[in-house]
Amino acid sequence: MVKPTQQQDLSTLTSTKNGLIHLTANDWALIADKALRRDFKAGDSLVQLGRRTHGLFVILRGSASVQIPGQSRGAEIGPGQVCGEISFIDELPATANVAAESDTEAYYLDRPTLQSLFELFPHLGSRFYRSLASILSRRLRDVIAHQSGDAGAAPKETAILKKSSAK
Repeated sequence: MVKPTQQQDLSTLTSTKNGLIHLTANDWALIADKALRRDFKAGDSLVQLGRRTHGLFVILRGSASVQIPGQSRGAEIGPGQVCGEISFIDELPATANVAAESDTEAYYLDRPTLQSLFELFPHLGSRFYRSLASILSRRLRDVIAHQSGDAGAAPKETAILKKSSAK
């Protein structure tokens, strides 16, 4: 199998609609240069419920299933999407299990590496955390919509928010 180039990775990361959407191509190049590439086989755990992640994962290829306690359905994440972000933000144990659904490649971004990048490039840190806030907001809306039985509400609201923020 041919290993993807960093340019291919950057293309994947900058084109996603559900990931770190506020990062620029230059931001991604800085991050990709410092990230650790990890390979997972189907069934391998990326994040384990109750364990700290000390960083977060950004899926490059493949997919992973997110299992939240008390939720009957699991969410699937794919290229450009993140996992481990809650534990990364609050430095507490993970709130979900995330396992590879297929052979999966991901960047692992550890806290000390990201912090050093943010010190050198403060605007990168601002865009990074703004992106995480957008991800967490969208995911919370999806959970609320699922619990209320209105699975269509969150995507419609998300589309409206995206349209209004583009102005």
